[in-house]
Amino acid sequence: MNALLVDDEVNNLDNLQALLGKHCPEVSVVGRAGNVDTALELVQLHRPDLIFLDIQMPDKNGFELLKALPERDMEVIFVTAYDQYGIQAVKFSAIDYLLKPINIEEMKGAVDKVRQRLENRKRNLQLENLLGIIEQRVAKENHRIALPSQKEVRLVEVQQIVRCEATNNYTSFYLLSGEELVVSRPIYEYEELLSHYGFVRCHQSHLVNRKHVLSFLKEDGGYLRLADGYKIPVSRQKKEEVKRLLGF
Repeated sequence: MNALLVDDEVNNLDNLQALLGKHCPEVSVVGRAGNVDTALELVQLHRPDLIFLDIQMPDKNGFELLKALPERDMEVIFVTAYDQYGIQAVKFSAIDYLLKPINIEEMKGAVDKVRQRLENRKRNLQLENLLGIIEQRVAKENHRIALPSQKEVRLVEVQQIVRCEATNNYTSFYLLSGEELVVSRPIYEYEELLSHYGFVRCHQSHLVNRKHVLSFLKEDGGYLRLADGYKIPVSRQKKEEVKRLLGF
């Protein structure tokens, strides 16, 4: 696959290119850019399959490059120095990112996922979802979260999620439709992402959408009765906080 590297620091470009050459021989670097304007020219020239994109750069950031692209049919792996602005939206759209200094196994894993997607290439709906959030083109109540399973990545409207339940390092999402989606990521990751959408962690194993909470039941220490008919336990440690957040 042909790749474009975009980073404003030359040593970062050199390091990433060296790591790809050594550990990801299927990636051919066709161009390097230190700013968004140069990157746009190289995208038009080379039509890369994949862009390794730094987020924070002088003048224009990585998201502005994505906004300026006439077509968004390439794959993107973000590369960033720390958990900075925009990473929440990137996580929300389940787009791969690498933290500097780059972990070789994480890089290889991200490249392998790109390779698999390119085998059945289509318009990158996850990038469209990311830009809808970043540009605020989509009202917050209509935001969709990307939930990757073994077979596909589903984009689900946040307010269609009734609750989430943890099983070891897996998280099950229960939707208003009655459907269950299982994602191989721990629930604490989604607690952070969904806290801005009215979700409350009421128990070690449960995260609930306050929009779908019908009542607080005082029996056996406390339960939340939800719109889908389920009763979710409230832990003793979180009881007062949950009641305060939900207005009970």
